Amino acid sequence: MCLYCGCRDIPLIKEFVAEHETTLEVADEAAEALRAGAVLRARGRLDLMARQLEEHWRGEEEGLFAAMAEDPQYTAYVDELVTDHRRLRALLGEADPAVALDRARLLAALDELREHIAKEEDGLFPASLTSLSGAQWDAAMVAWRRAHPGNAALDEDLGHGAATD
Repeated sequence: MCLYCGCRDIPLIKEFVAEHETTLEVADEAAEALRAGAVLRARGRLDLMARQLEEHWRGEEEGLFAAMAEDPQYTAYVDELVTDHRRLRALLGEADPAVALDRARLLAALDELREHIAKEEDGLFPASLTSLSGAQWDAAMVAWRRAHPGNAALDEDLGHGAATD
């Protein structure tokens, strides 16, 4: 985990990191349930994680990722991250924790999720500090707000009132 560049002090990045932490907590609970054969608990944790990730991914993909992909230097990197999202979304939608092979696939995917998050937090997020213009940051924040209706956390971090976008 990168702690040297200061990107975690940027309100939008701070929100993404907080969402990552929440997702990883739920992923750990899901993995524990999968290993224990607690199918109903695993299914519940995986469903919760899928719901959280949909909002998170929308905020990333329509905001920060879209802005970063405008720079050809980052297009392939962003494309790989989006592909990771699509693969995990598909697996979460089709895998059955009651099936041994699916449990193994899910456990592997949860490990891959940690690697994916590291690519964002240690690669893309720090790069965004020097790559994005003010207008791109504004557009990324608007996209995050759209993906998180009713969540004023980013506005509070910025010292603004509720979002009106």
